[in-house]
This record gives sequence, structure tokens and C-alpha cells, in this order.
Amino acid sequence: MMSKLIDQLWQQYSDDNPHVVEIYKLFTLDNTQVLNDHIALRTINDPRIDINLLAAPFIKEGYFENGEYHFEVKKLYAKHFEHEDPTKPKIFISQLLLEKFSPFTQSVIKETLEAIPQALLSDPATLLVSGNSWGKPSFQVYQTLLEESEYAAWFYVFGFRANHFTVFINALERFDEVFEVNQFLKDRGFELNSSGGEIKGTPNDLLEQSSTTSGKILVTFQEGKYEIPCCYYEFAKRYPDHTGKLYQGFVAQSADKIFESTNLKA
Repeated sequence: MMSKLIDQLWQQYSDDNPHVVEIYKLFTLDNTQVLNDHIALRTINDPRIDINLLAAPFIKEGYFENGEYHFEVKKLYAKHFEHEDPTKPKIFISQLLLEKFSPFTQSVIKETLEAIPQALLSDPATLLVSGNSWGKPSFQVYQTLLEESEYAAWFYVFGFRANHFTVFINALERFDEVFEVNQFLKDRGFELNSSGGEIKGTPNDLLEQSSTTSGKILVTFQEGKYEIPCCYYEFAKRYPDHTGKLYQGFVAQSADKIFESTNLKA
């Protein structure tokens, strides 16, 4: 069973990304259940909204921290959280290291954060699904941010929401391999993220992943309406480690390429 918060994140995510619903329905035709391996959330390394704050509602539900990751090129830091119940999805929360960016990007993001209502900052569970609470974005600012960081540009427009959910391939009945899932989706017209290859990771990494390219949605900017990438759907297969249990962590090099699923040219 998904918690109320995870259910809210899924509803928000699937409402704005029709391709996700299409793919989910295709999987449910052949599988009694489609489990989520993990959910990814994005934020900024500001103590008012950082990883630790966003993790708090999940920790209340029994989650615990079990891994950290560094992304030097994209200037990100991340942690993942797990639940003792293996059917509950892992939570992967990343944050932009704002001080490593240009004065322009720092200024825009800081102004954005100052505009978040205090009531949301005091209620992390509501903040997590609040989206953009700072007002209509500027398309020109979005384009300028894109030149430096797709992550910053995405956050500036979309704010707090699930960036992606992930199908746990191990639990599927019809498919055993990532390449089988990929071919199934391509045969039905879905485009995959090919950055670093369609399959990220290897059995030796204990984790293989792939993802769709992000669906585009119409966003109302100050300058008018433009279609831009929103969210994508990921697929993951896990392998047993030396103890015989499935590896539960993440591979930074693979995740680095998965982040690019929301790139305009993913």
C-alpha cells in the first residue's frame, strides 16, 4: 500500500504526464502488480527546503537514510531512504549545490525560495506536492538557467513534485530484462533516454536502469505558453549482492545520465 503522501506525489506526477499513465496501464495488462522501485525528488541545499527537511515526512513513516551520492559535474548531492517494508518505494532526494553556480542562477533561485509561503516551509508534507508556489516563471529566465543547469531550470518552473517514479522490473511477470522492457516500449512508440546508452549500469554494478525521455507539457510563462519537458518514467532491475540480497543502493554514474531524461535534447 502506498502512503497518502506517496499517493499524492503519484497523482500529481501522473496527472501531468499522460505517457506515464499509458505505460503503467500497458504493464498492468500483464502483471498483477506494478511496484515502484523508487521516487526521485529535487530540491536546493537551503536549510529551509533541503534533503533533510524533505525527508522528514518519510522518516515519520518509518523510512531511514541508507546512502549518499555526489554528482561533481552537475553540482548535486543526494541521499536515498528506505523502508523496512520492501514493497514501499525507496525515496531518492537530490539537491542543487547553489553556491557552485553563477551569480545569476544563485540570485534567481534565492528570489524563488524567498517567495515560498511560510505555511509551506512549516509543513514539509504539503511542501513536497506544492509545485511552484512562487508565481508565474519567466521563459527568458528559464532559458538562461538551462544554459547552466537543466536541474535549476526545471526546479524554477516546476518546484516541488516527483521528478520520476520507477518501475521495479524484478517484480514484473512478463519481463526479466531491461532490454526487454525497452524494446516493448519502443515498439509502442515511446522514446527512451539514450544518454550514455539506453541501459545505464551493468549486472556488475548490481543495478541496471533505463528511462523514457521526459513528456512535454504546456506551461504558462510570463511571456506566453511554451511546451517544455516535465517528468519521465524510469525502469530498474536490481541484482543480488555478496550476501544474496538485492542491492538497494544507487550508482552515481548511472543516475547522472538518468538526470538527463528531462534535457531538451535527451
